Amino acid sequence: MRIQKCRRSGWLVGWVVLALAAMNAVAAAPAVSKPNIVFILADDIGYGDLSCYGAKHATTKNLDRLASQGCRFTDAHSPASTCTPTRAALLTGRYSWRQEPGSRIAPGDAPLLIPPGTTTIASVLKQAGYSTGVVGKWHLGLGGEGGPDWNGELKPGPLEIGFDYAFLMPATGDRVPCVYVENHHVAGLEASDPIQVNYKSKVGDEPTGRENPELLKLKHMHGHDFTIIKGVGRIGWMTGGKAARWTDEDMADTFAAKAISFVERKVKADASKPFFLYLATHGIHVPRVPHPRFQGTSPVGTRGDAIQELDDTVGQVLSALDRLKLTDNTLVIFTSDNGGVMDDGYEDVGKFDYHPNAPLRGTKGTLFEGGHRVPFIARWPSHIKPATTNNTLIAHLDMTATFAALTGVSLSKDAAADSFNVLPTLLGEKLDVPPRPHFVAHTGGTQGPFAIRSGEWKFIQPGGGGRQAEQSKKDGTQAGQLFNLAEDFAEQNNLVAKHSEKVAELQMLMKRLREQGRSRQ
Repeated sequence: MRIQKCRRSGWLVGWVVLALAAMNAVAAAPAVSKPNIVFILADDIGYGDLSCYGAKHATTKNLDRLASQGCRFTDAHSPASTCTPTRAALLTGRYSWRQEPGSRIAPGDAPLLIPPGTTTIASVLKQAGYSTGVVGKWHLGLGGEGGPDWNGELKPGPLEIGFDYAFLMPATGDRVPCVYVENHHVAGLEASDPIQVNYKSKVGDEPTGRENPELLKLKHMHGHDFTIIKGVGRIGWMTGGKAARWTDEDMADTFAAKAISFVERKVKADASKPFFLYLATHGIHVPRVPHPRFQGTSPVGTRGDAIQELDDTVGQVLSALDRLKLTDNTLVIFTSDNGGVMDDGYEDVGKFDYHPNAPLRGTKGTLFEGGHRVPFIARWPSHIKPATTNNTLIAHLDMTATFAALTGVSLSKDAAADSFNVLPTLLGEKLDVPPRPHFVAHTGGTQGPFAIRSGEWKFIQPGGGGRQAEQSKKDGTQAGQLFNLAEDFAEQNNLVAKHSEKVAELQMLMKRLREQGRSRQ
């Protein structure tokens, strides 16, 4: 693969590029063949967390093997630096700041945030004749307007937006209810022990982290002190559903087993029919409670142990593809929903001194590169050249248009409006212009602030909340920040005072993207 270098481009050239890329995205190319697709979305894995990206604090032999057999991308981005917004944008091909319900981190009792009938990766691939399944962390809500009925039918959900099968963690590991959902029902729920969930006031009489800290096996740093489920304090109160509750230490193996079972069933039912598996791991989101076989295996405590457990999950899936003789015709993609962060509500037990996003600045929840530039590895034997690296700008948003082009499905103009076809980039083709001319990152919500990227230039708008606001106050950068990433990869030299014309250009680009309601023409 020849690495595409960032090029300076004027305003007119940039929009010509956009138009050319758009034509490529909308018109379906003849399908090369219809490979199986396994898309693995890890949680909170930073740019510097994997051995193949230079990590020294954990060993990721399976992901290293995946990279050695495929392509490692160095300028790939999650659509947001937090989880729900990234997941909504990934599945729909639309920036989540265009989608109010999916624009910010969802509570554990949210209704489905993606309306049925929306074009999604799953619906596109189903149209192409694929069997579609999702296993793992969902965090996009379940049920109708009133929210989920945990004791009844959880509908609408994934099955109403294109998936044939679902085995889910409804929200996050640190939020109640701590149960799995299979298709439309809580798995293993006993009718005699109904679930109650509340995020405003306590339900039931079970101990909480705030009232009974002596019962905790994992210390919380802030929040996460409500109902204790199996030794871990959570966000929100829960009672009931005891037989259905998950065990944190077994979660990675449970998701791996369910993912492999989905693949085995599809192959047994019809080996000629391709499948799409969206495996969204819990690893390495908090609470980090790895299985005993991984505890103490890294030199940097529970976070490193959890990374190695995640690597094992990937290894189990890759081994299953080998065993079933599916490897040669399966496109496997691994990436993360946002950058890494330490002590995200719970103590990362152990001695450690490392930056999960090194050499990038920032963390999950910020607009710096460390918040949204993430590992991205793609393998498809005989189609993607092994042991290659590519620095072309791509984003998770692009998967809808890319998979449509791969499988011969034409997208309507209104579908996946911010998704560009990056299939030529995945396949290592030499391009005169990159398929994605620009990118917008955000932390949550619909009003910004945003980080606007075009070519090598990136402008971070001032303001905002959370970690970004704290960093801005510390740096004295309330006027915004401008970086030339080609020269300043680590975002150390703010050029906002020297290049006011570039700031104006990027602000105008952002204004146009908002007003026209789409990136792809």
